[in-house]
Amino acid sequence: MPSSDKPAGFIEIEIQPDGTEILHPTSLCRGPWDADSCHAGPPNGAIARAAEQALPGLRLVRLTTEIMKPIPMAGFTLTATVTKPGRTVATSRIELRDLDEELIAVSHSAHLASRTRQPDIPTISIDPIPLEASTPGPFVLDASRHGSVGFIDGVETRYPDGHDNSTGPTSIWLRTVPIFTNAPASGFQQICPLADCGNAISRNGEPLDFGFMNTDLSIHLHREPIGEWFRSEATSYWSPDGIGMADALLYDEQGPVGRAVQSLVISPM
Repeated sequence: MPSSDKPAGFIEIEIQPDGTEILHPTSLCRGPWDADSCHAGPPNGAIARAAEQALPGLRLVRLTTEIMKPIPMAGFTLTATVTKPGRTVATSRIELRDLDEELIAVSHSAHLASRTRQPDIPTISIDPIPLEASTPGPFVLDASRHGSVGFIDGVETRYPDGHDNSTGPTSIWLRTVPIFTNAPASGFQQICPLADCGNAISRNGEPLDFGFMNTDLSIHLHREPIGEWFRSEATSYWSPDGIGMADALLYDEQGPVGRAVQSLVISPM
């Protein structure tokens, strides 16, 4: 985890006099590929916040983000619009724009009504893997291409027995700094950084040899994540034509919470 002289989170929220917000990434939000671009995980946490604020009476269950251009470290804004209001099912569209108002990413969210717990609904019970049965280790990528402070400096990683930061299908536990330096974050928001790490966790090659950037991220959660530590069981599928997919099951310490999928562009260096 970062030392006390580093930012207390990934993003700082600046509220303008008219109530609009400008989101300023801190150095810990920097992605591994380009020093001027964000890791997409924390901005997706901010997008989830915008979606939850747009439909506060319902639970956010799906967030799909299409990333059209790198998310700038210089800052960005978010605008959420309810596209389908409803008491049981609702949707929204969230636009992420840079400070010149150029469209960078578009997200679509789905929200469902959460009802009082009903004991007669059958559920699947899966025994959780305890956090204690894991070993601290380095993040899956131990260096970025640019060498500057970035996302890997804002995370703490543990590995279940039989797993480490080598290539191939991998399971890890991850704890990050807060999404925001000056605002609370929901469980959905806080798991977004891990959800966007599936392509790195399960990469089939190293970043000095291949680029494996994701062009989108789709997160489906059947319940709200709880706590600070979250686990990913991720597998990447790289095709010879340069197209890939990363697929990750997501957990908290109580068990599974959902799934994250990314489309990948594979580019040999």
